[in-house]
Amino acid sequence: MIYMDYAATTPVHPRVIEAMVPYFREAFGNPSSVHRLGQKAEAALERARETVASVLNCRPDEVVFTSCGTESDNLALRGAMLAARKNNRNWLLTTRAEHPAVTKTAQQLEKEFGTLLEWIPVDSNGMVTEDAMRGAVCNATALASVMLANNEVGTINPVADLAQIGHSHGIIFHTDAVQAAAYLDVDVQKLGVDLLSLGGHKFYGPKGVGALYIKKGTEIAPHITGGGQEFNFRAGTQNVPYIVGFAEALRLAKEEREERTAHVKPLRDQIIGRVLEEIPDSRLTGHPEQRLPQHASFVFKDVDGNLLLQMLDAAGFACSSGSACKTGNPEPSEVMSAIGLSREWGLGSLRITLGMDSTAEHVDSFLRTLPNLIANARKLNHR
Repeated sequence: MIYMDYAATTPVHPRVIEAMVPYFREAFGNPSSVHRLGQKAEAALERARETVASVLNCRPDEVVFTSCGTESDNLALRGAMLAARKNNRNWLLTTRAEHPAVTKTAQQLEKEFGTLLEWIPVDSNGMVTEDAMRGAVCNATALASVMLANNEVGTINPVADLAQIGHSHGIIFHTDAVQAAAYLDVDVQKLGVDLLSLGGHKFYGPKGVGALYIKKGTEIAPHITGGGQEFNFRAGTQNVPYIVGFAEALRLAKEEREERTAHVKPLRDQIIGRVLEEIPDSRLTGHPEQRLPQHASFVFKDVDGNLLLQMLDAAGFACSSGSACKTGNPEPSEVMSAIGLSREWGLGSLRITLGMDSTAEHVDSFLRTLPNLIANARKLNHR
């Protein structure tokens, strides 16, 4: 099986596993316990927090550990909006091109808590422009959430500029950096954000652990209450082995960023060039230049994306599609609709994402196989 779905999840780096192992058995204590085993676990937890803070260029007490990127997004949106109600700010800005962890949370806030939700339009590349941001903000806006890099089409948003616009109106700015952190700089000072979400399994860390940067002074209502862990934002005994692994994975992502980018980018460019050249009625989705270096995404006219994934799987390739089945009928994803694609195009989305284990031979094999599979998928679609 040739794995080409690194945006969905990555294998755990061997050095990450090595860092985690002692905290499953030898140093297994509860970090809230006073005894020596607890103190040892607490020391590991705080070293991990310091490591993450050094990558993010923030204070350690601005790093809150969570169970995943989705939880980090939920804490950011729900926490900020519930806290803002006392200041008579009830508007939330986000885009339909966000991950469902953001869009579904925003819709719940609108439905259950009376939040006023406004969708910032994205352009045909899935990007939020400065003009779009300026047109959406108002003095009653509490929070804006725009992802750093799109998981489905790979587009990188000008988050630093958008955050500056938001701050000029007194708005808290959140960015979902879950997909971005594997290859992009997540320095929160350069980005100028107040909240930033991360998920460990996107950059060769374990599943089941994430983090949320909360700028000091940003008002956030806790969403899990209890023993007061994680500065009272997220109660519950911390998952020390996974947090240690998360920190090591993030450290390695920064340390090896240039090397990893140099490996995947030429392979990605080869895929983009040959697919557009060799397959009729194919389009690149996402920005042609401002995109993640490992990310190639396409739509193919008159192709069922889910069927194509099954055909690719049978041929030995693991890829991803943005289309989803709704009550038995395939429909384009929200992102495909947000960038203005019709159903005949948007249904046929395909995402190929590369990683450290990807090779030129993998890419060549994929490119030899894909054109015939697209042709066969179109024949089946026209029956």
